[in-house]
Amino acid sequence: MLDRTSADRGLSDEQRMMRQSCRDFVDEVVLPFIKQNWQLEWSMVPEGRLPLRILEEAEKIGIRTLGVPEEYGGVELEKGTEVRTFAMIAEEIARGDSGLADKLVQNWKVSVLLRQLAPKHLQEKWFKRLVAEPQFLMAHCLTEPRGASDRWLPYNVPEAAMQTKAVKTNGGWVINGRKQFISNGYDASLYVVYANTNQKVGMMQGTSSFLVPRETKGFTVARCNETLGCRFMNNGEMVFEDMFVPDDHLLVENSALGSAGVYFRPGKIIQAAKNLGVGVRAFEATADYVQNYVQGGRILIKHQAVALRLADMATRIEAVRALLDRASQAVDDNAPDAEVLVNMAKLFASEEIMKVAQHAVELHGGNGIMLDFGIEKVLRDAVIFMHMDATVDISKFKIIKNMFPETAGKYAGPEA
Repeated sequence: MLDRTSADRGLSDEQRMMRQSCRDFVDEVVLPFIKQNWQLEWSMVPEGRLPLRILEEAEKIGIRTLGVPEEYGGVELEKGTEVRTFAMIAEEIARGDSGLADKLVQNWKVSVLLRQLAPKHLQEKWFKRLVAEPQFLMAHCLTEPRGASDRWLPYNVPEAAMQTKAVKTNGGWVINGRKQFISNGYDASLYVVYANTNQKVGMMQGTSSFLVPRETKGFTVARCNETLGCRFMNNGEMVFEDMFVPDDHLLVENSALGSAGVYFRPGKIIQAAKNLGVGVRAFEATADYVQNYVQGGRILIKHQAVALRLADMATRIEAVRALLDRASQAVDDNAPDAEVLVNMAKLFASEEIMKVAQHAVELHGGNGIMLDFGIEKVLRDAVIFMHMDATVDISKFKIIKNMFPETAGKYAGPEA
């Protein structure tokens, strides 16, 4: 097994206690549920996949309302280590199931955004409801059918503006448009929605964000996107048709994308951490298998080819952890290289853990591709991270743009 004490190095006593609580939750609740109910992941009735009791158990150890101010009943983390703590917990939960981890971390990330941007009376209303209702979920609605991570190239031109538009009217705004590939989108109760509010400028100057309750007139959850992995989080598609939101539900006017850095940077750290958790699960399950399964008259680990692959898996995992720790610290410190490092961590984790998951499936032989055996799940979950929160190639473009802002190429504009 991986030496878990190395993952605890540098943590405070409180962080170690939180990590141990999460490990116990995963070992005693999440993994037994996944093993006994693997068929539920393939249900085409999204509401029936993950039972409420799992979220209620998460509530018992205090991880459902991380980032919510204590005055509203949430669990605040130490500001100087908040992002690293988010990453630590996300890794542990994803070791059990990455879909469940994504379900929870959307609440954490949106909570951090709302405590920075939402007016006090709306914080009081929605944070209290989040704390009171174990099934309460939040979603961050950015991606559209005609624009996803490609927008994060240097596309700060009017042509790259969001298709979802908000128009000022008496007492509020009218929003029309569509969002897709939204984590928690199918069953969230509260949404942060981004829309174009100035078509004459680039998206960094003309995008606003709004707080939208699910019951808002003109708002429709169109469908659940049936994904390959992370299936215990219900990804959704939303439609806005002449949807009116009052003035106080405007979070940031025109400069919303710049203000959302408090969401984006921790978000990439958390993505890498969830991916790491999938890799740890892949390694632990594989290490157990190769030390107990006999092939060719000896346990698998005694075959040199198997031992080499296992060593490769462990090395990739520790390399991901090292970069993730450095990037997490940079975000907590608000360091000037934080933007570069979070993209590197997200990119590196998605590529390396994919290789770890591939080794895991192949070392299980025929059992590796059997649904009821369970190891194929890590491969399905790992491949999702190649596309979440920016694709691999877009992440590489962003790294170079941040490293060489004056000379890196521009990739948008009208066709010649």
